[in-house]
Amino acid sequence: MRIVIAEDSVLLRAGLVRLLADAGEDVIAAVGDAAQLIEAVERHAPDLAIVDVRMPPTFADEGVRAAIEVRRRWPGVGILLLSQYVEERYATDLLTGDNGKLGYLLKDRVADVGDFVEAVRRVGDGDTVLDPEVVAQLLARSRRRDPLDRLTAREREVLQLMAEGRTNSAIAHHLVVSDGAVEKHVRGIFAKLDLAPTDHDHRRVLAVLQWLGAP
Repeated sequence: MRIVIAEDSVLLRAGLVRLLADAGEDVIAAVGDAAQLIEAVERHAPDLAIVDVRMPPTFADEGVRAAIEVRRRWPGVGILLLSQYVEERYATDLLTGDNGKLGYLLKDRVADVGDFVEAVRRVGDGDTVLDPEVVAQLLARSRRRDPLDRLTAREREVLQLMAEGRTNSAIAHHLVVSDGAVEKHVRGIFAKLDLAPTDHDHRRVLAVLQWLGAP
């Protein structure tokens, strides 16, 4: 099977290439951003694209939006999304349709190499492979009224500290984590509250306003 990998982490990208090559699969391109993914699919016509949901430059939803574009332009290419969390806003769009060849796995729950390779092959063969947590969150989506319900416990904790006026460094000190970990949680908060980057709005303030307005 001919595979394109789109993953911004150099180490993870190299690991996936080696893992799949050892399993006998043909990785024809491995790229680090969404634009390169589109170019690679157009140039190589792969059977499957393995795509990280969050990619440069904003690390919000570039990967999944590129996957949707691939799905629209080349419906015969299978899509296997890898993510740290369930991107509900776009997962439903990807699941729409009856041509299969779709997978959505959470990185933290992929613990067995054999299971991962099997999922890759099943998607390439035309099946749909979804992490049980993805299924659970999508089923619960229709019952949610408050966007804050999308946040993890840690993200809610970070947002509460943001509402107290603390900087990322102060939040990191309070939670005893790195500044990078806080930045990652903040990006997750913005994505889950549908706060896309703009030239006019301050996403940090808008997120805090949603928190303060919650019942």
